[in-house]
Amino acid sequence: MAQKQETDEKTQLGGDEGKYVLKTPKGTRDYSPKQMAIREKVFNTITNSFKRHAAETIDTPVFELKETLMGKYGEDSKLIYDLKDQGGELLSLRYDLTVPFARYLAMNKITNIKRYHIAKVYRRDNPAMTRGRYREFYQCDFDVAGQYDSMIPDAECLKIIYEILSELDLGNFQIKVNDRRILDGMFSVCGVPDDKFRTVCSSVDKLDKMPWAEVKDEIVKEKGLPESVADQIGEYVSKKGGLELAETLLKDPKLSKSEPACAGLSDIKLLFKFLQLFNITDKVVFDLSLARGLDYYTGAIFEAMLVGKEGSGGTEQDINVGSVAGGGRYDGLVGMFDPKGRNVPCVGFSIGIERIFSIVEQKTEASGKKVRTTETQVLVASAQKSLLEERLKLTAELWDKGIKAEVMYKENPKLLNQLQHCEETGIPLVAILGEQELKDGIVKLRDVASREEVEIKRANLVEEIRKRSPQ
Repeated sequence: MAQKQETDEKTQLGGDEGKYVLKTPKGTRDYSPKQMAIREKVFNTITNSFKRHAAETIDTPVFELKETLMGKYGEDSKLIYDLKDQGGELLSLRYDLTVPFARYLAMNKITNIKRYHIAKVYRRDNPAMTRGRYREFYQCDFDVAGQYDSMIPDAECLKIIYEILSELDLGNFQIKVNDRRILDGMFSVCGVPDDKFRTVCSSVDKLDKMPWAEVKDEIVKEKGLPESVADQIGEYVSKKGGLELAETLLKDPKLSKSEPACAGLSDIKLLFKFLQLFNITDKVVFDLSLARGLDYYTGAIFEAMLVGKEGSGGTEQDINVGSVAGGGRYDGLVGMFDPKGRNVPCVGFSIGIERIFSIVEQKTEASGKKVRTTETQVLVASAQKSLLEERLKLTAELWDKGIKAEVMYKENPKLLNQLQHCEETGIPLVAILGEQELKDGIVKLRDVASREEVEIKRANLVEEIRKRSPQ
């Protein structure tokens, strides 16, 4: 018990002078082998979906020139980590993977690519680690850059989000869609001055976390708009629907007078037609309250939310962690980096991997399922003493044939201990050597779960292991 308390407490080192506490920085965490095994499974699901949709991958530096990141994130720019100047360049840790991607396209004069990028990003946010919000975290991004016919890449992005969330089996989810042009048109016809569009947009963006009354209060008191304007905005942002809502709004007496709003609504109609072909309209809703605060969005925007609760009692609240993916169209971002201002139309999204990981981890714990942290197919064991060399020889043979094999680091381990190791770590097979087996050129292959043993010719061992423990 004393030992457990020691590891639970922050460890102090260095004697009385120069004491420091062993801990991870605020908003970060370590991952155990078990957590990494769960995380790897989630990554594989996401990566497989990206590859199924013909994406290629890139990587970019973890830090960028400060000027590259500045002015791209609206009010969230204050969350960027600046690095101390070490002589020469002012640098910042990347805040997301989208702005570095746009810089990469402009710098390399790339006009079309379908890419995914899985890497760490950094935000000086207030961490809520139980809800999967950190200061250092992974993002899994998918983006399509290039001049294509309207809404086809956008629809594919939503299809991929749908596939990933369905395959991960996180529970019920909903993908909200809107269009930045509809929001701008709505603000315009409601009487919001042009220079306040973005700041009002960031207030509306809080509607998934705050009730309308509080958001209205912020728009009136902090953003300085008349209450009548806020009330008009409130009427629109309460609307949700699908194709029919887009058709209704195109006939709206006020909104139909806005050219950008009409262009956005026509695209939403087209988007829903493609989503019907992809069979995913059951989870997609056109929601006028969706704003997404980032400055660089120019067209369609979308966000995937977990809805409802799973489990019972205390588990319910833990599972419900809100937004798990978001993105949209940003046709002007690459042009900000291009010396001649040439734009490359882009659309993409980011998966909130840390939140998803929190849910999968909780669900795994609740299920009581054992998580394997290795992929070992077979343990090479012996029932008698003085067979270390033979065990090592057979293990090397298996490694050379691509079999994931393990051998215990003891000269004369007891067979019971070797079998127990397999049960504890989930190794499915044991290849047992003995004096007689060596003379006869065979190996006893034992199934750990059923305890069934079969004698296999040594020459056929690799084939038999592959049959019984496919990877």
